[in-house]
Amino acid sequence: MEDQQLLRYSRHILLDEIGIEGQERLLAAHALVIGAGGLGSPATLYLATAGFGRITVVDHDTVDLTNLQRQIAHTMARIDTPKAESIQQAVEAINPEVTLTPVTERADAALLDALLPSADVVLDCSDNFATRHAVNAACVRHGVPLVSGAAIRFDGQVSVFDPRDDAMPCYACVFPPQADFEETRCATMGVLAPLVGIIGAMQAAEAIKLVAGGSAQSAGPSLAGRLQMLDARRMEWSEMYVPRDPACPVCQRRKTHSA
Repeated sequence: MEDQQLLRYSRHILLDEIGIEGQERLLAAHALVIGAGGLGSPATLYLATAGFGRITVVDHDTVDLTNLQRQIAHTMARIDTPKAESIQQAVEAINPEVTLTPVTERADAALLDALLPSADVVLDCSDNFATRHAVNAACVRHGVPLVSGAAIRFDGQVSVFDPRDDAMPCYACVFPPQADFEETRCATMGVLAPLVGIIGAMQAAEAIKLVAGGSAQSAGPSLAGRLQMLDARRMEWSEMYVPRDPACPVCQRRKTHSA
């Protein structure tokens, strides 16, 4: 680590749970972020400031005026710019040492299978169940930990799904793909602007812990097996322990694949 890096990341290095070794793991790591909107904006910016060496951001959408109420990585000057490219400019302004690769495509199974083999952690910052299930299935296939977040109206949630541990659930264990969940979007239901910042920042924190802590989880246990939910009306957190579903159609294949 160079002198400039020692200075830039000194506040991480001072933490016993991270230190120089943990920071070096971050500098060598690759984070894959799905979505460059309300959650992806703060999550990606914090990953960049924390020193993730490589970040790939996938988003097929462009910046719109209505996004600027909460999507803090974008600006008026970048309206109509692809969001993944806009967030690349924001990261370059904050930490030019980070290599951010924008991918202006939909996160389908083929694209995810191409990107995940080189990723150390995936952050799902998307806004629909189809994408979340596609990302989860890819993470299970490739054995990459997933940090999942969601926010709508005044309600947010965040969890970690780690397929490296056979005892831990995947996203589909908690939200079965065959279930009839109501699809709600910010465009029709609204969302409190700082809420996505809170959840996105928590996603970044969990990703940093997963990578910097190493296999011994020296940065503390992740949220794997726990779903945290925020009611921003009352600013109250609640937590639910979520077991693995042995009949899950997605992660039951995990043992078959690894056998």
